[in-house]
Amino acid sequence: MPIAPNFTSKLTKDWEINFLQCYPNGYLKYTDLCNILQLTAALHAELGGISFSDMQAHHQAWVLSRMRLEVHRLPKWRDTVTVKTWIQSLENSRSIRCLEMYLGDEKLVGCETFWAVFNTQSRRPEALALPHDHFEKYPEEKATAEYFSKIDTTVISKLVAEKTIMLSDLDIVNHANSVKYLEWCLDYVAPELLLQQTLQSIEMNYLKEVSLHDTVTIMKNESDATTTFTLNSGNKVCCAVQLNFQ
Repeated sequence: MPIAPNFTSKLTKDWEINFLQCYPNGYLKYTDLCNILQLTAALHAELGGISFSDMQAHHQAWVLSRMRLEVHRLPKWRDTVTVKTWIQSLENSRSIRCLEMYLGDEKLVGCETFWAVFNTQSRRPEALALPHDHFEKYPEEKATAEYFSKIDTTVISKLVAEKTIMLSDLDIVNHANSVKYLEWCLDYVAPELLLQQTLQSIEMNYLKEVSLHDTVTIMKNESDATTTFTLNSGNKVCCAVQLNFQ
């Protein structure tokens, strides 16, 4: 698609929280928070002519490599939140995108994401084939207090579950969607920690894609205020998730 007439290098988008997105206490689920951020990023890419549809002309797609999410508090059912997003950097096959969520003037969430351009035929990274100079980059503007980092996957962990990838786990790139990994892990967190909003930040590293009928083992390590999950497929770590609590 061509660049939209209303395209701007910074996008602001309002979202109303509906009841399907909420926990029993009426507050937004962490997974649905990530879905809203992902949809906002996708909308900005579409308006700027670098969406999935645009990139498929070159057999390319954006895939998430790393993410850091800092949550000050969650919005609740019927709140209308505003999500702001911009590109911090975009070079060759890599891009850092920032996102923030506000309720009025109050910042609720900050998120920084690291994306890679992925060839959907070779399943390998490659340089973006589409022009992007019309996107102004904001290298000095951050959305989080801390930069995303590499999670230690060598910690001693215990097996908590095995998961077979089903059709409902897949997205349009034909692999398990990034938010699904978080959903699987949060199912093995004490509910009161999530319902009482003690989760302060989420760090995720995506290392290897998983596809339909693959089997993933979910390993868990808990220490003080940090819980680390490693998800393994075929004796390789495919994802690491670190949860930091108050």
